[in-house]
This record gives sequence, C-alpha cells and structure tokens, in this order.
Amino acid sequence: MNNAANARKTESLAAPPCNIVVAGLGGQGVLTATDIIADVALRAGFDVKKSEIKGMSQRGGSVACDVRFGAQILSPMVPAGEADFLLALDPTQLEPNRHLLRPGGVTIEPSAVDAAQLPHKKALNVALLGALSARLPLAEPAWLESVRSAFDPKFFEANRQAFLLGRASRDNKAGAAAGRPQPDSPAGRVRGQN
Repeated sequence: MNNAANARKTESLAAPPCNIVVAGLGGQGVLTATDIIADVALRAGFDVKKSEIKGMSQRGGSVACDVRFGAQILSPMVPAGEADFLLALDPTQLEPNRHLLRPGGVTIEPSAVDAAQLPHKKALNVALLGALSARLPLAEPAWLESVRSAFDPKFFEANRQAFLLGRASRDNKAGAAAGRPQPDSPAGRVRGQN
C-alpha cells in the first residue's frame, strides 16, 4: 500500500460514520430501502450495521430503520441527534423522527421528487434512494446493481427510471443551497469508527 493509501486509511478510522434513518409507513418499502443502502455500502467496502425495525411494520403503521456505515461500526442504532440523513418515505414521518438528525443533517422527503414523473407510484422509495445517492460518495453503478438485485427483474427498468429521477431531483441540483453535505463534511467523507 502506498503512502497516500495509508494516509486515507488512517484518516478514515478517525472520521465519523455515516448515519441514515429511513422512516415511513408499513408497506412503503422502508425495509427494502435500508437493505439497498446497506448493500451499496458493503459493495463499497464499508463496515455496515442496520437496525431491522422500530415501530409497527404492518401496513399503515410507522416504521423507522437505521443504517450506519464507515470503517468500523459497533452499533446498528443511530443515536438521537446524530443522523446525517433522514429519508422520509411519507411526510407524516418527518416530525416524529426529526430529533434523530444532527445539527445540519439533511431531510429527504417525497416532495424532493416530482411524483407525476414516476413510472409507477410504488417506485417512490427508489426515487428517494436516488435523491439520497447523489449526496453520498457511493458509485451510481453500485446503487443500480443493488436496486436490480432487490426486486423482480421485470421491475428493474421502472425502478432504474425512478432512481435516476431522484438522483437528478431539484433538491440535488441545488447542492449546498439545499443543505447538501459537502465532501469535507462528516457525511461527505462517510468513514469512521463508532
């Protein structure tokens, strides 16, 4: 390993992990969304932990799941006030989970994408993953491969379109003006031990 690679590895051990909370209602794909995030982070070589469920997972009940990744993650739970991102699949889940965000943390909600442009209304969770993906240093092809593996192949094209719609959403185009973490911020670095 060269000196630059050693320096990056040493720096990554000291940086904080990336903390993501995905919240929604039962049946909206909260668990699938966290599975995809975790899979992409694993493909990128990060240590990943995720909580399976908090709340009522039956259709219509509130559901929130955590995903944490970095150099070394010891706990799957995102402590209150430490989430870098709150991905809300339903607007009613913003306020009950907002306390989990760190100061300067980013919310991504259904209004981040134009639902009228979705190939199917059930693809909203994938579109919001696209919006999240534009804010993380994880490669787009890995996201698409994880989306492909998470669903029946016959749904891939619609999910790919939804993902790309979210990735190009107006909030992501606004960048820093929309509160997007920059590469030198903890969420932009996405490394760490905790």
